[in-house]
Amino acid sequence: MEEFTSLIEQIIAEQVKDSNVILPLSGGLDSRTQAVALAKMKTPVAAYSYSFKGGFSESGIGKKIAKTCSFDFKEFTIESGYLWPKLEELAAINQCYSDFTHPRQMAILDELKKMEGIFSLGHWGDVLFDRGAPEETTAEQVLEIILKKIVKKGGMELAAALWKEWNLEGDCESYLRERIAGLLKKIDIENPSAKLRAFKSLYWAPRWTSVNLSVFEAAHPISLPYYDDRLCEFICTIPEEYLADRKLQIAYIKQQNPALAKITWQDHRPYNLYTFERNKSPHNLPYRIGNKLKREVRGKMGKPYIQRNWELQFLGMENDEKLQQWLFEENLHPFLSKPLIARFYNNFKAVDAVKYSHPLSMLLTLCVWSQSRKAHTE
Repeated sequence: MEEFTSLIEQIIAEQVKDSNVILPLSGGLDSRTQAVALAKMKTPVAAYSYSFKGGFSESGIGKKIAKTCSFDFKEFTIESGYLWPKLEELAAINQCYSDFTHPRQMAILDELKKMEGIFSLGHWGDVLFDRGAPEETTAEQVLEIILKKIVKKGGMELAAALWKEWNLEGDCESYLRERIAGLLKKIDIENPSAKLRAFKSLYWAPRWTSVNLSVFEAAHPISLPYYDDRLCEFICTIPEEYLADRKLQIAYIKQQNPALAKITWQDHRPYNLYTFERNKSPHNLPYRIGNKLKREVRGKMGKPYIQRNWELQFLGMENDEKLQQWLFEENLHPFLSKPLIARFYNNFKAVDAVKYSHPLSMLLTLCVWSQSRKAHTE
């Protein structure tokens, strides 16, 4: 605990130096850990949070954290359909290396540019400071865990359809399994939890997490405490039992700033860092029942409860019109055929919106990438 306290505070101090700090606050533990360190440094901090319009008020938690730490604070609401006027700008920033429905910060990029300072971002803390897999997990089970994590709902179905459309040899699922198994074999770590963490850090971070850091960089310089090599080396010395269930971060926050530990932990709401272990039946039943009733009442009033970013982008007549313009009005053949696009679009509309939201988002990304590639060639 002493070593972690010294290390995380030293890294953050070295990264931000004498700069003003811009701190995105979520309802989780990574940014809260940073808030503890920054409050002790008495560094000028401009904090902010955002919430989905019609969704859970993540900003409510962020506001309490900022107030406790005496940070300036701004609250933003992510509006429905924010993506469409910013779509081509986002494509230029992240080069279409990830789909477009995840970087919420794009919605407030202009507001972020008005702030002053260096970002302190909490990316990758959850991977470092939690157990990756149970001790008894086999090599085959590690492979299955990775596949379950990286293959989104409907993703394999889309991949298989594209594989067939592009006349590639074999099949996509077999190829992906063999590719991941090969990468895992190169990681010379026996402990399954540590091996999984290493795999994520080597291949997941650069291909997914790091891609949209460029959106923050479009506004201001960024710093990444959890990307520091010293923290990675420190993690390699810690028994998995101390990393499980975020023990180190929870202990650090409790010890250094008990007031922050009393603020709701979003993943275990309405509980905090002292009470989250009660987040199980029957203790949490009153909250779960009340929350479900609240969502149902909102739905009957025509105000659906927004939980996922794609709901702001793809639901509703105006969003649907913009989506169809991008998917169907461009001549994408032979890269993407209209029958294939129509199949997944219709499945999203009529079969299962949750399952087919990711394939739809990926098709949109491929459409934008194809158009930008053609424009660059011309």
